[in-house]
Amino acid sequence: MRDQIELYILRQASSLSRYVREQLIQALLGWIPSILGIGLRAVVYRAILHLDGMAAIEDGVRIRFASNVRLGRGTYLDHGVYLHACPAGITIGADSFVMKNAILHVYNFRDLPHAGIMIGARTLIGESCVLRGQGGITIGDDVFLAPLVQILAVNHVYQDTTRPISHQGITAQGIVIEDGAWIGAGAIILDGVRVGRNAVVGAGAVVTRDVPACMLAAGNPARVVRVLRTEPLELSTKKHLTVY
Repeated sequence: MRDQIELYILRQASSLSRYVREQLIQALLGWIPSILGIGLRAVVYRAILHLDGMAAIEDGVRIRFASNVRLGRGTYLDHGVYLHACPAGITIGADSFVMKNAILHVYNFRDLPHAGIMIGARTLIGESCVLRGQGGITIGDDVFLAPLVQILAVNHVYQDTTRPISHQGITAQGIVIEDGAWIGAGAIILDGVRVGRNAVVGAGAVVTRDVPACMLAAGNPARVVRVLRTEPLELSTKKHLTVY
């Protein structure tokens, strides 16, 4: 039982003392609603995570390995967001929004060298998105992830049919989404993929290979269906494209 408790704590925080501090502060302040709670957390949460200026953290946000989380000035974490930053960390750039029930998870207990999630400035992570960063996820500036997007920087090895897949290990190549890209609702980005600058991924697409800059990819598996370079894609006009 003692070993199980120690294992649980080490999968929640970097040490017992950090676990106690992080859990206590979140228990005392994490539930307080409205602007009062946001103001208190903006001040007191500096004791458990890195804040580069003021950030808005709504009630009901859960953070594990808070010492590995860095939030830029003006970052917003909506109700129900879950950050698990073991151990390589999660960084969210200035003026970026992580919307309700999104999950950003770095579950790195295999000492993978590139694990972590890096999000640039002015980026939106939509409602109920799932980002799994074992292989490393890098998202640039001014990126828009619509609701229910999954970005999965990990894959299972399954070639040996004599053993259960759960015993064969994983691969983790990493995922990059460059500045200005737009990922449509419900799209899935699989490990090893790079989505280029100002590219668009259509709703429900399953992306298994790179999407070049200024291209629109759609389908399962996704393929390029339109070149956007001849019709310049400005961030201010993304809402007019019918891929949401």
